[in-house]
Amino acid sequence: MTLSLILCDDHTLFRDGLAALIAREPGWRVLAQAADGAEAVRLATELTPDVAVLDVAMPGMSGIDAAELIRVGSPATCIVAVSMYADAHYLQRMMTAGARAYVLKNEAGADLIQAIRAAVAGDNFISPALAQAGTAAAQRNADLDQALLTKREREVLRLMALGWRTKEIAETLGISAKTVETYRARIMMKLRIDTLAGLVRFAIRAGLTPVE
Repeated sequence: MTLSLILCDDHTLFRDGLAALIAREPGWRVLAQAADGAEAVRLATELTPDVAVLDVAMPGMSGIDAAELIRVGSPATCIVAVSMYADAHYLQRMMTAGARAYVLKNEAGADLIQAIRAAVAGDNFISPALAQAGTAAAQRNADLDQALLTKREREVLRLMALGWRTKEIAETLGISAKTVETYRARIMMKLRIDTLAGLVRFAIRAGLTPVE
């Protein structure tokens, strides 16, 4: 089977390991590698590979956002997610974004090739270690959620969790109150949390503000 792929992960050694694994398969070729989601979107749009292997959590644009954009820019490209997090919350978000497979990084050596074959065939694949854990009542991972927020969004969230009012946050950060509200709406959308109490609980769990 002839197959073209791009690889996206912010860790060079991991990308190289995946490339070496893929190179063992006759007819499979890695067209390019990317270190962040934005670069992966650009490469996928330009090269239209058969498969894009995306890390879920990366600095800047996450694999979730990249998957959504690749699905628009190169709809024929199959998306295979790789992640160090055995977290059903992100499994669901990645699948909703367009991924056909979700592979745990510590299982990639055993699962990646099978996952790629399944995705290309139009089937779904989930690393058995994650599938066996089940998808109900999964604990959200605060570190991974934080990776979806920009530095400024994390600062706004921290101040909100400390009980600061919109006007106080605006004055401290040198931005308008309207901009603070925009950040708040964006944070809620990214984290899928729709109450201030929920944001405070998340900020505490993420270590953005101490437990009182």
